[in-house]
Amino acid sequence: MRTVRLRFTIMYVALFMLSGVALLTLTGLITVSGSRQVAPGPDQQHRPADAARIAELESRLESARQDQARQLLTGSVIGLTVMGIASVLLGRSVAGRVLRPLRTITAATRRITADNLHERLAAPGPDDEVKALADTIDDLLERLEQAFEAQRRFVTNASHELRTPLATMRATLDVAVAKPGPVPAQTTALAGRLRTELDRVDALLDGFLTLARTAHGVLPDREPVDLGALTAAVLGGLDTGRLTVDAELGDGAWTHGNAVLLARMVGNVVGNAITHNEPGGWIRVAVTDGTGTALLTVESGGPPLDPARVARLGQPFQRLGVARTARTGTGLGLSIVAAIVAAHGGTLTLDARPEGGLRVTVRLPLVVGA
Repeated sequence: MRTVRLRFTIMYVALFMLSGVALLTLTGLITVSGSRQVAPGPDQQHRPADAARIAELESRLESARQDQARQLLTGSVIGLTVMGIASVLLGRSVAGRVLRPLRTITAATRRITADNLHERLAAPGPDDEVKALADTIDDLLERLEQAFEAQRRFVTNASHELRTPLATMRATLDVAVAKPGPVPAQTTALAGRLRTELDRVDALLDGFLTLARTAHGVLPDREPVDLGALTAAVLGGLDTGRLTVDAELGDGAWTHGNAVLLARMVGNVVGNAITHNEPGGWIRVAVTDGTGTALLTVESGGPPLDPARVARLGQPFQRLGVARTARTGTGLGLSIVAAIVAAHGGTLTLDARPEGGLRVTVRLPLVVGA
């Protein structure tokens, strides 16, 4: 809006100055044409004394006209300069008044988020272009509210509607395996494979629901969270196998958010480093408080990675060197991390380490004095 206001001000000043210069030019032409002398005709005869007197009077008159013209030109230039300065101030003020409704619309639109989509601009005033723009934005907000509400209803109902068949299938497997009498080995093996697949579907469903909630800013139970202590608790509950874990969890890295979702975020980042690592590899986890940010950094070793493919890991179903049909995960881990970080007002950075492996950096708003 400042750029538009500046352009309007320059346009107003340019139009005023052009009008002033044109007016001064016209005035000068009229003054010059009025000061032209008419040469005496051949029939006009004067005595020498009279001719000398007339020449002296004409010289004085011409000098007076030149002085008058100079004064007029000087006064016009001074007046044009003063009015040019005044036109800058007046042009800026007029441009501000013209753009004031747009600034109001912009400020009101910025205040409307996923949590208060019911609000409307309801711009007052005549039915002009500005009010038409505000009414169009209100219609867009209404459609967005309906879409978000439909999404929230889906997230609320999907958990029950989709988990019930999974629970039924698990119960059927348990009943089939627990029947009296010897159970064929083939049946037991099949039941184990089906349970594994059901667990994978359950994890995939849980990932979808978490991704849907966080993508739309649904963050209940926000509170100050110690990111270092939370990371330590998550690390204590993970099986790192034979990997070497180097943890540097500093104090003071507090942020404001949902502790359950933040724990899911840390678990996904560290779990991704554990899953996609080489045998006998290492993981480095660090939590620090930077300038206005709570910083979580997770590094893992491994072969060199393609930076272009690493940049897409925050999208759903993106893996490095693993097909979508592989059973090493759901492919939603880092996309869920990206959604949780975005919902908390932070940033996620994925970098391929030059030495090989991956570096994941999460920056969250720091809560001072928590």
